Amino acid sequence: MLKPHEREKLINAVVYFASNTEHCGKIKLIKLLYLLDFEHFRQTGRSVTGLDYSAWKLGPVPAAFFQEWEQWQPDFSEAIEIQPERVFDYDLLKVVPKAAFDDSHFTPRELRIMHQLAERFRGERSQPLINFTHDELGPWSKIWDSGRGFNHRIPYMLAIPDSDPHAQVVREFANEQAAIRTALGTSR
Repeated sequence: MLKPHEREKLINAVVYFASNTEHCGKIKLIKLLYLLDFEHFRQTGRSVTGLDYSAWKLGPVPAAFFQEWEQWQPDFSEAIEIQPERVFDYDLLKVVPKAAFDDSHFTPRELRIMHQLAERFRGERSQPLINFTHDELGPWSKIWDSGRGFNHRIPYMLAIPDSDPHAQVVREFANEQAAIRTALGTSR
């Protein structure tokens, strides 16, 4: 049976980003998860965390994760906590890991992408990530469409540009994975 371990990967991706970046609050974390999922999908035809992202004014948002932020499930509560952080004259919240990062369910590619994202955005605050995820040619902007696509799901397929020489193969693989999940009753 197909067992993707998406929940474990989500929790551990959060722990990883909180451990390996500075100023990791809600917005930065959501942007890093989006970049992880969409970059991995672009390369392989499947996301890492299994989150679905919606187009909101402030960018792509995994609505289920966003809602859970207000009341963590026990597995998240055991892995992270939210603490206040004073930055300049602002009181912000940051994610602090309570558990060690567990890489046991990640592929080498997933780990490499997480590492690259953490390195690239380590000391950045949220704004550079917002600029990056709001790219006019990116998946969010294609759905957002000046607000007409508010709260619409952002299809992962938009991560694969037509100019990519492997686009057709990745799309076929993604469709096969979706068919398998549907047949097993595990589709989202």
